[in-house]
Amino acid sequence: MDQNKTFDAIVIGASAGGLYAMINIFKQLPANYPIPIIVVQHRSKDERSLLEEVLQQKCSVCIKQADEKEVIAGGCVYFAPPDYHLLVENDGTFSLSFDPPVNYSRPSIDVLFETAADVFKERLLAIILTGANADGARGMKKIRKLGGTTIAQQPDTADYPEMPKAAINTGAIQHILTPDAIGSFLRECMKNNTVW
Repeated sequence: MDQNKTFDAIVIGASAGGLYAMINIFKQLPANYPIPIIVVQHRSKDERSLLEEVLQQKCSVCIKQADEKEVIAGGCVYFAPPDYHLLVENDGTFSLSFDPPVNYSRPSIDVLFETAADVFKERLLAIILTGANADGARGMKKIRKLGGTTIAQQPDTADYPEMPKAAINTGAIQHILTPDAIGSFLRECMKNNTVW
């Protein structure tokens, strides 16, 4: 396992069933968790902030929607707003895009993963969770190619195993873990990381 690596960011992709997997992961993290976590969760464009509100009630770490040009910082879990792609820019800020859907999704996991890979390279940790399509598989390949660390949810623990299976089938996944084990992994990663 790569808990001894120093990570500048963590990216997570989730779709159907993602809320429960994320609760299991994020409830293990302290309020001052030092590594920024950036999430694309597929959801309808009408769902404005319910996901963030539910997670915040169950977690200590700050949960919020990412804003255009916001500086990425530790101590926060950032979510792509509904109906916008979320991109990581070279200056360590976010940008939002209304470009066409990718893999039938906006926000797209691949868009986040690929832009984060370009910026953070080997200091990126990527996690793919439950979902019913293949979004994120292509992004995982790029992250691994650039030296990042990759984790997929163990498919038999996923409400919808298609998305982690698609990522695993690329050959780019290094670790296959339950949500509880992913949370433990993220806690261990704190030992070598400080807020940036």
